[in-house]
Amino acid sequence: MNLISLRVITADIARLVAFYEQATGTPATWSTPDFAEITTEGATLAIGSERTVPLFSPGSAHAADNHSVIIEFLVPDVDATHEKLPGAETVAPPTTMPWGNRSLLVRDPDGNLVNFFTPVTPAAKAKFSVPASTPATRQHH
Repeated sequence: MNLISLRVITADIARLVAFYEQATGTPATWSTPDFAEITTEGATLAIGSERTVPLFSPGSAHAADNHSVIIEFLVPDVDATHEKLPGAETVAPPTTMPWGNRSLLVRDPDGNLVNFFTPVTPAAKAKFSVPASTPATRQHH
């Protein structure tokens, strides 16, 4: 089994897709006006309009109603990513975590939690196959 994608249901697909395109620097691929995908090397973030929910089961998903999932992106420089998202609600500014990642936690326009992180310690870099010679991001305290 292989996790291929995570799908977010939204009432405003254009707004949510624009946020993720800006955050990731990756253009979305639109299959229909109600479905788009942001494809990265590791997985795909699928974004579906709430109009797609009845195709699965009416009422089975609700837009802007996530209280348990954090969407995570590995980025080359978490501080630079933070600078690209001036309008995003910052939940936690870039902080180096005890497990060796420098993380930024924001909310997307629908209120979903999104963690952007950069491995900065040798162990964290090894876990994510980041070359040890890669300079660490800025270490603001």
